[in-house]
Amino acid sequence: MRKSPARLAAALGVALILAASGAASAACAPDTADLRGGFGTVRFSVELADDAAERAQGLMFRESMPKFSGMLFVYDQPAEAHFWMKNTLIPLDMLFLDATGTVRHIHPQAVPGDLTPIPSEGPALAVLEINGGLAARLGLKAGDVMRHPAFDPAVAAWPCSGE
Repeated sequence: MRKSPARLAAALGVALILAASGAASAACAPDTADLRGGFGTVRFSVELADDAAERAQGLMFRESMPKFSGMLFVYDQPAEAHFWMKNTLIPLDMLFLDATGTVRHIHPQAVPGDLTPIPSEGPALAVLEINGGLAARLGLKAGDVMRHPAFDPAVAAWPCSGE
């Protein structure tokens, strides 16, 4: 039996509503980080480094990382952060974010193995490391905002509870 165009449209509308409500509930999760800016929105699958041991290990000894993946370093309080590339085998872009989830500084193309300290250039609550060169290719820049449960929704520029 064929369905009328009106019934198909109604079914499609219900499917879109259900998909949207599922997407909204899945919008914030510890293993994803969404970035929004003039380029649009992009989602990264992230590993969380939120304790001293995980932050010390970081992405050392990894030979590759999928394109839309990264590591999100989260601190208890915003503070000046310094990174280096000791034992890191892949070039990385480092996005330094303040307590509101706003990107304050991007260090592009950190050189594998380099021991030169890379400063956050201001207090950072979180740092997202992604594949080197990807920030430029996507058009990411200072002022873009991140949505992730690590950011207090009371002060977040893009809280998990909002679109």
